[in-house]
Amino acid sequence: MTENYTKNIVIVGNGMVGYKFCEKLLAKNEKFNLIVFGEEPRVAYDRVHLSEFFSGKSADDLSMADVNWYIDNNITLHLGDPIKEINRETQTIYSFKGLVQSYDYLVLATGSAPFVPTIPGIDKKGVFVYRTIEDLEAMTSYAEFAQKGVVMGGGLLGLEAAKALIDLGLKETHVVEFAPRLMPRQIDQNGSKLLQHKLKEIGLQVHLNVNTSKILGEEQITGLQFADDTTMSFDMLVISAGIRPRDELARQSGLELGPRGGIVVNECMQTSDEKIFAIGECALFDGMIYGLVAPGYEMAEIVASYLCNIDKKFKGYDMSTKLKLIGVDVASFGDPFICEPDCKTISFEDSNKGVYKRINMTHDGKHLLGGVLVGDAEAYNMLLQTVNNKIVLPPNPEDLILGARGGAASEGAGVMSLPDDALICSCEAVTKGAICSAVMDQDITTIEGMKKCTKAGTGCGGCVPMVKDLINGTLKENGKYVKNVICEHFNFSRQELLDLIKINNIKSYDEVLDTFGKGDGCEVCKPAVASILASLWNDLILKQATIQDSNDRFLANIQKGGTYSVVPRIAGGEITPDKLIVIGEVAKEFGLYTKITGGQRIDLFGAHLNDLPLIWEKLTAAGFESGHAYGKSLRTVKSCVGSTWCRFGLHDSVSFAIEIENRYKGLRSPHKLKGGVSGCIRECAEAQSKDFGIIATEKGWNLYVCGNGGSKPQHAQLLAADIDSETCIKYLDRFLMFYIKTADPLTRTATWLNKMEGGMSYLKNVVVNDSLAIGEELEAEMDTLIKNYKCEWLEVVENDEMKKKFNHFVNAPEEKDPSVSFQPMRDQIMATQW
Repeated sequence: MTENYTKNIVIVGNGMVGYKFCEKLLAKNEKFNLIVFGEEPRVAYDRVHLSEFFSGKSADDLSMADVNWYIDNNITLHLGDPIKEINRETQTIYSFKGLVQSYDYLVLATGSAPFVPTIPGIDKKGVFVYRTIEDLEAMTSYAEFAQKGVVMGGGLLGLEAAKALIDLGLKETHVVEFAPRLMPRQIDQNGSKLLQHKLKEIGLQVHLNVNTSKILGEEQITGLQFADDTTMSFDMLVISAGIRPRDELARQSGLELGPRGGIVVNECMQTSDEKIFAIGECALFDGMIYGLVAPGYEMAEIVASYLCNIDKKFKGYDMSTKLKLIGVDVASFGDPFICEPDCKTISFEDSNKGVYKRINMTHDGKHLLGGVLVGDAEAYNMLLQTVNNKIVLPPNPEDLILGARGGAASEGAGVMSLPDDALICSCEAVTKGAICSAVMDQDITTIEGMKKCTKAGTGCGGCVPMVKDLINGTLKENGKYVKNVICEHFNFSRQELLDLIKINNIKSYDEVLDTFGKGDGCEVCKPAVASILASLWNDLILKQATIQDSNDRFLANIQKGGTYSVVPRIAGGEITPDKLIVIGEVAKEFGLYTKITGGQRIDLFGAHLNDLPLIWEKLTAAGFESGHAYGKSLRTVKSCVGSTWCRFGLHDSVSFAIEIENRYKGLRSPHKLKGGVSGCIRECAEAQSKDFGIIATEKGWNLYVCGNGGSKPQHAQLLAADIDSETCIKYLDRFLMFYIKTADPLTRTATWLNKMEGGMSYLKNVVVNDSLAIGEELEAEMDTLIKNYKCEWLEVVENDEMKKKFNHFVNAPEEKDPSVSFQPMRDQIMATQW
């Protein structure tokens, strides 16, 4: 390759990998004549995030570049014109539209096609594949007339397709899978079992070990028949049963193929013809087809390097991956399936929270081999780095999945301890060293800047948290100020944005974005801004279309099977007989399951969406208020019986708990808040495991703050001792408002304190000693919020327009969703046991 003339490089396929090849070749500043033929009628678009099409993203939003990019880079682009023939002798290709193009080198990036099983009836109306934007547009149109959909295939793409059907609003969505578990190529049996349980909770029904034998219906699908002769009725089918490489063009031209398809390539991605390369899902390297985008990008880099006389070889690719499937984190890394006696394993399962974690180690416990994460994949990036860089494990390797105990993380476990050649962004092959160099040498300090500079984070996006940590870590190591911005749409921290919103008296998300932000916003800044607005003005939450949690939309927590919970406030756990009777009557009338909770309330489960206003009409008429069990706000203030009944009680803990709960009810904050009041040091209200806890002493009350129960328990710390009730409330006002104004989004008080410079000493100075001279201001702000409080459900039941938000069907407001029902399974189980 010593010639000086410009060579014709023809790329067949304009998908993500074909586009990336052009981008990588252009970046090497070599002069080539690039000609691209694409089968689809549009420019390359992001298939990784294809399901976001159903969440409002347009085809233009998914595009990787517009037509002008090709023009600006002198790339000849032919869309909607597939190649039908390759003449290897004359090095010429022939297009469907009759174009004839010679090539010096030909790059086949033809990708893959959905595998469609040969089942009778597969060509009926209502059967779709899940591959292109055109497929999605057709599904969207058809779904308007469908009610019950099924996806054939329980792998990654199958679950993405199931998410699409849910987003399209079908009443029922089912997945049928031939294998005995979901995602058999990514996660193990236990992880798959827990994933199935999580998906069932959100209404997705899964059928495993199912072999479909026939599609029922005349011209249009009406159901499926299985190998055991059972049938199920459906009116829409999406096939996502795997992929097959698009190798028909290579087969026709006589290139070597694998026994089961795929274009055979060497470590330079050359086919059996040295002038022809294959990259992406059509390429077969060492007997393997790589079905992820990151290996395809690496293949594109290999070919671009070869054409520029740069020595790079493809050595295979790590298929570790982190995904969010229908709201559930799923990840696998290294070797997820190796098991004892070939390794040692540590596993953790919490079926209550829907979390499963497993790590596989060498027998000596020194190195990590792989693992699986379901429900909580926050540690994925660091675990993957630990495998890939052969980092020695800490003395207690269980800390990797459980979190460090004893108050400190394992030394050297942070991202800054990784070697410079650690691959951080696998999609774009960006190392830690490249990211750190961009920060130091090019003054890159934001995620958006890093994306533009190094391309890190522009692929699947899974590396973004680690990239952000590297930026901040590098800045700190060089003594530079780290600005904690919310996201790329707001160049402010939450605290800064809160102050700006307050000063400018802004009361809507759109106005905040127009005044202080840029772009259209995202799922990070929308709930953060909505939280700020709620915390500042205590306005009716339904006025905010983009609030912290989707449960706020209906002022209730959605439960299994699509029903909702009803949780009236019972301050301090104290309730009158008349109110108890009302709860019982409501539960009987609407068929609700009732439970006394650990927060001293009575929760009612199984409510239909339509019934929520009717239920709350009866509850508010009896004097009940919203319990805010759905919001990032005060939940409960638990109490013991105190001096009124208990012989050990020093003070009236019940009355004080009621006073405090009524004072802070409806208070919106960065995360949920829980409190407790105990009448003596025996601590029956468990006050020291709450965000704030009060314990009676001989001289008054001890106030504890920043405790946390749940999966990561932490004791609250003493803020003030032996204080009277008035002082206790004053300090609580200051503490809560200081937390609301300074905490990051979705940060509990315990985490907030752990990250606070100076810790409890600093917090005590601010709250008790008023070192910042803001005590009176904090108290006044709390007083304003308290005065603005209104029961959200009372506002709804008195407003006919708001009631309309609680209909299953707009055109039939009285009709309930027939697919949603409450099943008293516990009663059936108990009857069987007895």
